[in-house]
Amino acid sequence: MNAETVKPFRIGAEWRDGRGQTISSIYAGDGSVIGTVARATPRDVDDAVVVAEKAFRSSPWRKLRPDQRATTLYEIGRRITAEREALAQLQMLDSGKPLKECQNMVDNAAYFFRYYAALCETWQNEVTSPRGEYFSMSLAEPYGVIAAITPWNSPIMAEAQKVAPALAAGNAVLLKPSEETPQLALELARICTEAGLPDGLLTVLPGYGEDVGAALVKHPGVRMVSFTGGTETGRAIGAIAGQRLIPVGLELGGKSPHIVFDDADFDKAVAGVASGIYGSAGQSCVAGTRLFVQKSLYGRFMDALVERSRNVRVGMPHDPKTQMGPLVSRAHRDKVAGYVDLARSEGGRVLVGGGLPDDPALANGWFYQPTVIEGLPNTARACQEEIFGPVLVCLPFEDEADVIAQGNGTVYGLAAGMWTGDYARAWRVARELQAGSVWINTYKQSHIATAFGGFKASGIGREKGFHGLRLYSQVKSVFFGMHEKPLGL
Repeated sequence: MNAETVKPFRIGAEWRDGRGQTISSIYAGDGSVIGTVARATPRDVDDAVVVAEKAFRSSPWRKLRPDQRATTLYEIGRRITAEREALAQLQMLDSGKPLKECQNMVDNAAYFFRYYAALCETWQNEVTSPRGEYFSMSLAEPYGVIAAITPWNSPIMAEAQKVAPALAAGNAVLLKPSEETPQLALELARICTEAGLPDGLLTVLPGYGEDVGAALVKHPGVRMVSFTGGTETGRAIGAIAGQRLIPVGLELGGKSPHIVFDDADFDKAVAGVASGIYGSAGQSCVAGTRLFVQKSLYGRFMDALVERSRNVRVGMPHDPKTQMGPLVSRAHRDKVAGYVDLARSEGGRVLVGGGLPDDPALANGWFYQPTVIEGLPNTARACQEEIFGPVLVCLPFEDEADVIAQGNGTVYGLAAGMWTGDYARAWRVARELQAGSVWINTYKQSHIATAFGGFKASGIGREKGFHGLRLYSQVKSVFFGMHEKPLGL
């Protein structure tokens, strides 16, 4: 798309130019503007809720059998796959992620629609055992109009992860993508419409959290909110939802412990730790940002990890040799650099990285070196706060009890990983770690059918799998009387 052409958004069947306001999408590889989209306002939110409510009530979508809705969901998935390369290229420009990673995310977006189509094909309500002269069952019903607010670190995949189950459940969706990466959500809405989704059931509202996001969460016509992003914003959304007495799904931040015991497969553990922090340039809520290595292995392991970190190929997103691309924006790159400076001031020792790459070809982009820091206590801010970049803090540990205490010693509880040859130990430690996902002798694996979410300040509710469908449904119980005689006192 020409960066000078303003891409409109659509409410129902009407295209809108955002009343003249726009958002620029900037390529993190070199700082150039690669797209401009119309910016929604709270007034657009009001209009969108009215249109969505009307579509929810008057279109046949919510009254279709689930297997009938599946036909449209399958078609959406097929069309996403058909446009895979174009969508991946656009996502690469929109987010700065390496092309291969963008291709995988487009594939996952298509999988989400196919998976929830398949769940619709096999949808079962619950028939409950009678305790009297009646027949009873519990039915899943849609909420109506829901707001879905997504982050910048996984465009189209994060949108599909919310939109697919929400539509499968019969809802109308108002989607607000991040202002950093607004273009893929508009493409997804186009594809959904072309696949036959009735107008008004999916509206994309590009905008900022403080106006459009806040208007969505506060709007009396929005009956459920799903948010992925930072913990402080999640707390604010949860507070508003609590006052309004509406349900929320919150997938929030993390500070995941990545544990290496002294009986681990050494080479696999080194590779897994590096992949766990440098994949997506550390811009992942489940990144293994706190490394714990058993003391007897610590020195040898750190030498190997530093060498591997030094050899990570940092480069432009379009280069097939690139292993780690830029961060999403200059402001975010500066925030990550600020945390490294903070770690130094707290007494941390930077073993590798800790600055911008030397390559002049990367000078105009928002790149940062793979960074390894040691010498900090687990209580240091750099060990407690989410940095969201390619920065790994490393700590030795004594034994299981020590690493469980340190691993659980944050407000977060999204994910954790460990490497060990002792599966009895793996089971014990996995059960003790306060995390929604625990990986054993692997890291950052994901399955559309496996529930995902966090403990503690990392969130509320579960996405993916059948849990994801339940997240966007409310339960209604229905009783059929089978009494032979009239009821009486």
